[in-house]
Amino acid sequence: MLNKIRIRHKLLISYSVVLILSISIGSAFIYMVVRDKITAQLERELNNNTTAILNMVKTAAAVSIKNHLRAVAEKNLEIIRYFYDQTQNGRLTPAKARQMAAHVLSAQTIGDSGYIYCMDSVGRVKVHPQSALLGTNVADFAFVREQLARKIGYIEYNWKNPGETAARPKALYMVYFAPWDWIVSASTYRNEFNSLVNVRDFERSVLEPRFGETGYAFVINGSGRILIHPKLQGVNLFEARDLPDKYLKEMQRRKSGKIVYPWKNPGESRARMKMVIFNHIPEYDWIVASSSYLDEFYDPLRTIRNLIIATAIMTFMLVLPISFRIGASITDPLKKLMHHFDRMIAGDFSARMVSGSRDEIGQLATYYNRFADEIERYRDNLEKQMDRRRSVEAALRESEARYRSVMEAAPDPIVIYDPVGLVTYFNPAFTRIFGWSLDECLGKKMDHFVPAENWKETNRMIAAVLSGETISSIPTRRYTRNRAVVDVSISGATYLDRHGKLAGSVIILRDVTHSQKLQNQVMEIGDRVRRRIGQDLHDDLAPHLIGIQGLGAVLVENLREETSTSLPLAGKIVDLIAAAIDKARSLARGLCPVHLVAHGLLVALADIARQTEATSKIACRFDGDETVVMTDNTVAMHLYYIAREAVQNAVKHAQADHIAILLAQKGEHIHLRVIDNGKGIPEKSDATGIGLQIMQYRASIIGAVFQITSNPGTGTTVHVFLKASAPHSREHGKSNHGTPTEKKNSDR
Repeated sequence: MLNKIRIRHKLLISYSVVLILSISIGSAFIYMVVRDKITAQLERELNNNTTAILNMVKTAAAVSIKNHLRAVAEKNLEIIRYFYDQTQNGRLTPAKARQMAAHVLSAQTIGDSGYIYCMDSVGRVKVHPQSALLGTNVADFAFVREQLARKIGYIEYNWKNPGETAARPKALYMVYFAPWDWIVSASTYRNEFNSLVNVRDFERSVLEPRFGETGYAFVINGSGRILIHPKLQGVNLFEARDLPDKYLKEMQRRKSGKIVYPWKNPGESRARMKMVIFNHIPEYDWIVASSSYLDEFYDPLRTIRNLIIATAIMTFMLVLPISFRIGASITDPLKKLMHHFDRMIAGDFSARMVSGSRDEIGQLATYYNRFADEIERYRDNLEKQMDRRRSVEAALRESEARYRSVMEAAPDPIVIYDPVGLVTYFNPAFTRIFGWSLDECLGKKMDHFVPAENWKETNRMIAAVLSGETISSIPTRRYTRNRAVVDVSISGATYLDRHGKLAGSVIILRDVTHSQKLQNQVMEIGDRVRRRIGQDLHDDLAPHLIGIQGLGAVLVENLREETSTSLPLAGKIVDLIAAAIDKARSLARGLCPVHLVAHGLLVALADIARQTEATSKIACRFDGDETVVMTDNTVAMHLYYIAREAVQNAVKHAQADHIAILLAQKGEHIHLRVIDNGKGIPEKSDATGIGLQIMQYRASIIGAVFQITSNPGTGTTVHVFLKASAPHSREHGKSNHGTPTEKKNSDR
C-alpha cells in the first residue's frame, strides 16, 4: 500500500509520525528525567537526614548510657568510701568492711543482667557476682589492660561470663578507690541499652526537620511501638486496628533501605503515596526513618506536561505546508535521474546530469556524473587488479610454506593463539613433548595443561603479552597429556594484522627439565659446602677461640697480680676474642641455621627476627606454630633462606617499620609468610631481581608454591606453601634423611 503513495505524501506522513513520536518520546524522557531527579533529590535529602538522625540518636543514647553507668559507679564509690570510713573509726575491721562492701556491690544489677565488679591494679578480681572469678587474674584481656592503665573512664568491649556459650558486647564506666586499690566498674550488656535510654533527650531534634509541607521523621522500636512521631507517638502499630502495619513489618524485616507506600495520617481525608528512607540501630533494635509525600514534590511535572502538549500542536501546524514544498523539490530531479540511469543500463555512459543548484539535489547530479566517469575507469582497471591479486596470493602461499617449515623444524614447542586465546596452530615439537595433537586442540583453549598453582603467574604473562610487551624466558610449569609436570621457560609476543590490530600471539615453551636438574645439583652442592663451612666454624673455630679466650683470661689475671702496665691491652685482647667468638657463632648460624640451632626451623626463624630487630632497629616479630614439624632438613634450610632473603629485602628496599614472619600449618600444607608494611612494589618496577629469582628458585626446588602480593603504599607479602609430606626435591626424588653431614648435625 505504501508503494502507491506519492513521495510528498510519504514525507508528510513520515514527518508527522516522526514529530509525534519524537515529541512523545522526548516528553516522556523529560518527564521521567525530571521525575527521577526530583525523586533522587528527595531520596538524597531523606537519606542524609536519616543518617544524621541515626548518628544523633546513637550519640545521644551513648551519652545517656555513659552518664547512667557513671552515676551507678560513682554511687557505689560512695558506698565503698562509707565502709572505709567505718574502718577508720574503728567500727569495722578492714576485712569485714571489704566483705560488706563486696556484698552490697554484688547484690546490685544494672538493667536485666548488668552488674558491678571490682579488681585491683594488677588485674585480680576482688568483687564479682560470679564467685568462680573471685581471686583470678584477668589481666590477659585487652579491655582489662585498658582498665588497669586508665582506672577511670568509659570502655566498650566483649565479655563471656562463666557458663555462657559466647561473648556479648558490653560497656562499663569505672572509678578508682585508692585506699583499697579497687577499680570499681559498673557494666551492662549493650543489647539492654534501650531500657536505659530516655528518648525525650533527642525527641525534639528528630521532629524538627520537615520535607516538603508535611514530611517528617519518626522512630519505631522492634515491637512496633512508635517512640517518636508528630501525631502517633506511643501507639503500637502491631496492635492498632485502624492503622496498617504491613509496611512497618516490611521495614522491620529489611532493617534498612527505601520503601514507598500509601499512608493516611489522622485528620487527613485520603491516603497519599509516601517515600520512607529508614535505617536500623541494632544496639536498641530501633528503626530511624525520614518520610515525605510524593505529590508535594511532583507538582512541577504537571506544568511541564501542559507546555509540551501546546508546543507539539504548534509544531504540527507548521509542518504541513513545508512538507509539500520539500516533496516537490525532490521528486522532479529524481525523475530526470531515473531517465539517465535507464540510458546507462543500455550501455550509454555518456549521459550526464545538469547541476542547477547547490543543495543536495545538485550534489546528487554532480555525484552521478562522477559515478559515470568512475564506472568507465573501474572497468579498465579491473583486469589489472585481478592480475596483481593473483601474484600476491602466490607470494603469500610461498611465504606461508616457508613459515610453516620453519615452525615444524623448530626443536621447541611453539603455539599460536588468536586474540581470545584459542589455538590456531602448534608445531610437532609441542606434540612430542606434551602429547596433544593439533587436531584435538585446534580452536580450543589450552587451560587444561596449566597447573592450578601456576595460574597467577600465567595470567600475568597473558596480560603482559596482550598489552604489547615481549616476555622472555619466564620459568613456570605445564602438564603433559598424561598429567606429568614439565618445567618450561616461556617466551612470547603478539603479532598484528595488516591493519595494525591485534591478530594473536606466538608462545614458545622451552623444556628446561634437564637444565633445571643441573641447576638444582649446583644449588645443593653450594648449600652442602655452606653447611660444611658453618659446621667447621661452629665445631672447630669457635672452640679454638674459646680456648684462646680462656688462656687470655688467665694471662689477664697474672698481669693483674703483677700489676703490669700491659693489663689493659691484655683485657682488650680478651674482649676482641669474645667478639670474634660471637661473630663465628653468628656466621655458623647464618651458614647452617637449621642444623646448628638446637630446636630447628622455629628457633632459626625467631633468630632472624631477633637479629633484624637488633641490627636494623625495625620492629620484627616471629609467630610460629609449634606443631609444625620439619622432618626434612633440606626443606627447612630452603624455607629459612627464603625467609631471610624476604626480610633483608624489606629492610633494604621497603622502608617498613614493622616486619612479621609467620609459620603455620593448615590442613595438609605448611605456610610461611613474611609481611611488611612498607611502600610496596611499584606497578612499573622490575620485579624480577636476583633476590626474588633466588627465592622463587628455592621454592621450586622443594616443590613449594611461591607468591608475592604487593600494592604501592600498603606493603608486601611473600607467601610460600607446600604439602607437609612433600619431598624436598622433585627432580631427584631424594629421601628425607639428608646428607651424612646433615644427619650428624640433626643428631647433635
